[in-house]
Amino acid sequence: MSPTLTDEEKIFLKVAKKKNVKLIMFNVSDKLVENEIEEKARQCDIIFNNTAGYIALEILKTLENIGIKTVDSSKVYYYTEDKWMFFLKCGEHGIPTPDTILLSGNLNSAKKELKEFGRWPVILKLVQGEHGEFVKKADNIDEAMPIIRELWEKRCERLPVIGQEFIKSPSYRVTVIGDKIVQTALKYNYGWKSTGVYAEKIGKFEVDRELEKLVKKIIKVCKIKICGIDFLKRDNKWFVIEVNAEPSFEFFEDEMEMIIEKVIDFIKKEIKS
Repeated sequence: MSPTLTDEEKIFLKVAKKKNVKLIMFNVSDKLVENEIEEKARQCDIIFNNTAGYIALEILKTLENIGIKTVDSSKVYYYTEDKWMFFLKCGEHGIPTPDTILLSGNLNSAKKELKEFGRWPVILKLVQGEHGEFVKKADNIDEAMPIIRELWEKRCERLPVIGQEFIKSPSYRVTVIGDKIVQTALKYNYGWKSTGVYAEKIGKFEVDRELEKLVKKIIKVCKIKICGIDFLKRDNKWFVIEVNAEPSFEFFEDEMEMIIEKVIDFIKKEIKS
């Protein structure tokens, strides 16, 4: 959680009180003292991470290391936070994704690889990143090279970049709790990027049988229990883009409390499992 409570966190507190659940919040933006965090965590039956920051993941690993139960486990991040590993895992299990390549850390080699890939426009992404911050579109090789430099410069370490075929489509978000789809959100705007909670227009969509099967396969492969999965659609075929391990529940204000109730009910069951 952040120093100031978000609307989502306020609703978590409200629902927890209604369900007679003692909810202890951790401020990952505050001064981190390991023994204090551990002492606080030992008061909990289970830890739920709703923060997409890297420091939150390290705290999660720290607590797991001393035997505290978490949902989701930090192990799910191996595939959900590394876009290249997620692509490879999908390929291994026959889950359709846009064609993707891992680019060299050498700019000249990356240029050659993109030319051989030949998918224009191309989406360029750092293998790790949050909220679409490190995602750019290049229409040709001349645009791609400065974008790769820019992506490298945005982080203190030079993370690898992937190149991914561009599929013109709205973004279809499916929110999953346990093995059930609890919400859909159709996100699109007037530019090329249609991801993120704050896309210009948000609606709903019906989940067809093909998508339902894909969702079940993805959560089984990633061993994830609470997530938001983003899809694109081309010629009536679904393509998965990524799995978000800390999904936002803010797409529809009138549904936030309902979703959070389902999250807390699920976490209570996990304590007993």
